[in-house]
Amino acid sequence: MRRQFTTYSGSKHPIEVVGIARDSKYRDALAKAASYFYVPLAQNYISLETLQVRSLRPPGSMIRDVEKQIHELAPGLPVFGVQTMEQTLNGGFTGFYAFHLGAYLAAALGILGLILAIVGVYGVISYSASQWTHEIGIRMALGARPRDVWKIVFGQGLGIVGVGALIGVLSAFAITRVMASFLYGVSAHDSLAYTAVSLLIASVALLACYIPARRAMKVDPMVALRHE
Repeated sequence: MRRQFTTYSGSKHPIEVVGIARDSKYRDALAKAASYFYVPLAQNYISLETLQVRSLRPPGSMIRDVEKQIHELAPGLPVFGVQTMEQTLNGGFTGFYAFHLGAYLAAALGILGLILAIVGVYGVISYSASQWTHEIGIRMALGARPRDVWKIVFGQGLGIVGVGALIGVLSAFAITRVMASFLYGVSAHDSLAYTAVSLLIASVALLACYIPARRAMKVDPMVALRHE
């Protein structure tokens, strides 16, 4: 049974369906798969066309053969811009170059932010530990054990990191809702990513707290008691 349909611009000339192809993305990688129909080139001529060739051979080794075959079939047809699909996808106009560049910049900013977080946590905890010298000396003179000093320093550090992580997660959740349209193949609310980043920051905070805590444990109680 023949199937036909008409378009708005050619209602008097029905188009016969001769086959069905799978929906695909025709304009860019971010576009959703849409319904299209193909017509013979003779019925809808466009001077600029793209020929895609699929083969089991290495793509680079096929370029000369494809060009030769085209020139044999149409000697006057110019062939230009020949490249592999990988080269096309890595390009700037129709490829993922802009996404790669954005990912690299985001990664660089993320690493810079992580370094600033490490330095900030270490600086705050180190300064706080130096301010607790007198209190730590009194505690140690009264019989406080080293693990009690660990609890003080680490408790202060993890408290700061906990508040910062909570604010950061809430802020990231709000920002990704705005940036969802720029993400490709990645969920804007990936719980694994949030958990991994939070654990990473907590681990970094533990490392940043280690040196001030170790320094505080070595405080001589008599020196600390004379500290003003």
